[in-house]
Amino acid sequence: MDVLSDVITVMRAGQPRSARVAWQAPWAQQFASVPGSAGFQIVLQGPCWLIASDTGPVPLAAGDIVFRPHGRGHTLADSPTTAPAAPACDPNDPQALQRYVTDLVGTPADPKVPATVTLCGAYELDPARTHPLLNDLPELIHLPAHLGRHPGLRATVDLLATELERPRLGTDAIIPALLDTLLLHILRSWLDQHPTPGTATTGWAAALNDPATTAALQAIHRDPARPWTVATLAAEAGLSRAPFARRFTTLLGQPPLTYLTWWRMTTAARLLRQSDAPLSAIAGSVGYTSEFAFANAFKRQYGAAPGRYRRT
Repeated sequence: MDVLSDVITVMRAGQPRSARVAWQAPWAQQFASVPGSAGFQIVLQGPCWLIASDTGPVPLAAGDIVFRPHGRGHTLADSPTTAPAAPACDPNDPQALQRYVTDLVGTPADPKVPATVTLCGAYELDPARTHPLLNDLPELIHLPAHLGRHPGLRATVDLLATELERPRLGTDAIIPALLDTLLLHILRSWLDQHPTPGTATTGWAAALNDPATTAALQAIHRDPARPWTVATLAAEAGLSRAPFARRFTTLLGQPPLTYLTWWRMTTAARLLRQSDAPLSAIAGSVGYTSEFAFANAFKRQYGAAPGRYRRT
């Protein structure tokens, strides 16, 4: 798998949640802060505002997408001055949004009452396997609607809106897949906004826009069991050993083999939780010929032996 796909695979936990919600002015709804989650709001119709203590009021228009990657609370409202009339909603609660869902089909619109329609949703994330890419994301990613920009993202939003508005046979299988696709497109769009790294630009956005560093990361993620060295990773990047190690460490804040070990242990933790494979097989799949060496490396990162981690 490629780096971005792997990031989503290891971080996601449980089922993502989403609902199509219609609001009639005046309205305001708080969304609670939920550690270990990431939330999004998509405006399908009408204007509204996003109000949060860490960003200030943000005006939104139809087609805008906002993503809150760190689970911070916020409010959606028709105006920055409208006070929320209901308790804060937990976006991970499958029943919480249903009280606000309104079926607009067949309901005559009142031109005197402005209506706003949104898609609200949240992803559950595993805090034990948080990828450093997530830590690099800002508190708010705002993707304004622009004709011709992010066509894949817009197509995914249209499909998701249709499934939520008119559920049919298969909807329960389609929606989680569309929500994962939506998350990937949001992250792609954010990465695309960052230019090729320069002397003052570091972090995961810079690294994934740098061909040499990306080539090394793709190699690690494609085959974590291979006995990688700095020299063999440098060859994948098309650089000599010292310049590659310097470049990788500068952009990502850690040496290549440190990231390799972290990724191996993160992959092992996922396999321990999601499969019944024996420890020897998991050790081999992440590059350890000795089960003892694997257990020691795993315990250093997670504070528990692999068997105990699996049981708890």
